[in-house]
Amino acid sequence: MSEIRKRTIAGLKAGDVFNVTRTFTEADVIAFAHISRDYNPIHFERRFAGTKGISGLICHGLLVGSMLTEIGGQIGWLASGVNYKFSKPVHYNDTITCTLTITRMDEKGKAAAKAEFVNQHGVLVMQAELFGIIPMGSDREVLKTMVEEGDPTNGMQ
Repeated sequence: MSEIRKRTIAGLKAGDVFNVTRTFTEADVIAFAHISRDYNPIHFERRFAGTKGISGLICHGLLVGSMLTEIGGQIGWLASGVNYKFSKPVHYNDTITCTLTITRMDEKGKAAAKAEFVNQHGVLVMQAELFGIIPMGSDREVLKTMVEEGDPTNGMQ
């Protein structure tokens, strides 16, 4: 069972912190371009990236930002909004750690979180704020039952 899902079943609170790490490859960028239809040449053509003052090709910002969905998906977070701030480019084969901290949560599970994305050199490349609803009560009971049944819909087992 995913550690994040296990913590959700036990109950979350403001101050809880989650970390995920991922290395973004050229194949990831190509797959994301096909799904999103974002073929901005900054992702595929070094000469074009160079005109922007960027050395090398960079990943789509929302591809990197999707690390939030790994955490949110394990929690069962129903997002109502996300705000991103892109600070530095993420290049092919950069390894990014996303740290999400729940900043507030009410008794009905309405919650907010902040996230920081840091590359393998310790450089902050992105920040985000996330808003939505965290599983409470019967939601957590269903998650618990799903896990007891082997959590067949969860690709992060």
